[in-house]
Amino acid sequence: MLPPEWDVRLVDRNVDRLHDADLEWADLVFTGGMLPQQLDCLEFIRRARALGKYVVVGGPDATSSPRVYHEANTLVLGEAEVTLAPFLADFSRGTPQPVYQSEAKANVAESPTPRFDLLKFDRYNHVGIQWCRGCPFNCEFCDIIELFGRVPRAKTSDQIVRELDRLYDLGYRGHIDLVDDNFIGNKKLAKQFLPVLKGWLEERNWPFEFTTEASINLADDEDLMRLMREVGFFAIFVGIESPDTETLIAMQKRQNTKRSIAESVEKLYRAGFFVNAGFIIGFDTERGSVAPGIIQCIEDTSIPAAMVGLLYALPNTQLTRRLATEGRLHQDSDLQPAGIGDQCTAGINYDPCRPRADILRDYLEVIENVYAPKAYFARVARVGRMLESRGRRYRPSLRRWARETRGFFRMAARIGIRGESAVPFWRAFLGTLLHNPRSIRYAGALCGLYVHFGPFSKYVAGQIRQSISRADQTPSVVAVAPVRRERVRPAVTV
Repeated sequence: MLPPEWDVRLVDRNVDRLHDADLEWADLVFTGGMLPQQLDCLEFIRRARALGKYVVVGGPDATSSPRVYHEANTLVLGEAEVTLAPFLADFSRGTPQPVYQSEAKANVAESPTPRFDLLKFDRYNHVGIQWCRGCPFNCEFCDIIELFGRVPRAKTSDQIVRELDRLYDLGYRGHIDLVDDNFIGNKKLAKQFLPVLKGWLEERNWPFEFTTEASINLADDEDLMRLMREVGFFAIFVGIESPDTETLIAMQKRQNTKRSIAESVEKLYRAGFFVNAGFIIGFDTERGSVAPGIIQCIEDTSIPAAMVGLLYALPNTQLTRRLATEGRLHQDSDLQPAGIGDQCTAGINYDPCRPRADILRDYLEVIENVYAPKAYFARVARVGRMLESRGRRYRPSLRRWARETRGFFRMAARIGIRGESAVPFWRAFLGTLLHNPRSIRYAGALCGLYVHFGPFSKYVAGQIRQSISRADQTPSVVAVAPVRRERVRPAVTV
């Protein structure tokens, strides 16, 4: 969306270092990110301003908490298709304003093809594209509906084809993640789009495979699961949050109720998708320890990659507004705590209804149980046997196979030679190879995630123990009774 005559460099601080020479070269610098990138983004703004550069900031965190980014020259908030063009026009006239903001939602059918040519593909496990924005559900803790609305807006099939053509022409092959907030938010549109995608893939001999995020009611639609599997979707992220029905109703996540979570997840496995899932601890409706129930849910569903976090009241959500009304929201709740670089240990930015130390003990119990090597790889083994992988059309190129083979040996050296993970790892990997060899790539990918989850879970456990110690030394005050409702790191462009 920048003027075509501009010379542009992209520095992704997840995979690249930003050198002073990059900033000295630039006339104008753009950056932005989500809440986890906040501290790094602020540090970067100060660095760029110290070199006399004009800094423009956008993205979801700046849109939700513009006051945090006051050190930037200009804030371009909301959806950039709406607010970036006015800034560019003013800047070209030499009259840029401090803030550009609009509540209007973009017509994504007019969004341009991203500058994929600026990416260094060899630095990434996968590339992300976006088909649809928004989600039809109304979860109290979620800011997606605040940022993008509850009416899903999708790009046209022709737009996505152009984006895939661009990636294909640039030589990219392999895994693409559709970063939609809920890929099946509009099932009718998804069913219209998937056959077009299938035709494009057939014409080019299946160069890509896909992952995405979807609500668990995908398991109720056999036709949609079939269409997704036919084009090469192999994994989805699902927000389970809690196995407790009362908690799900209170958080307004009714789509997860009146169903067996374990049966729904097994349907997804049988349809060919392995499942990553999110769980949250810290809701007002929790009665006593919730750790056993969450652990049992994770085991019953055999989900290896269970993203468990503490409840965080995100800016501009229904949850945050309620907590503020009740006088329970902490001051500066939208600021990332200094020294904390993850969302797993930064939660509970409010006064909870049960003792903070009890919530933290539950969290510690879940983390230490589900990421114990024996438990983790046993879940991988079960998924490896259940996952349906017959009929997949995507075949990795020789280059991709070579890369994955090197990755396998690096993984095996890290977790398969010594230590408590070695025996469970080989049992899961070889068991899948023996009983369901078509799924070995995906079981291997789940094993590979433990290279991160193993040490990270130990880090989180250590941080939580320190937090428990501090919480035990602080008197706990329950602010109010639970409210029951029945539905009554950033990239830098220079």
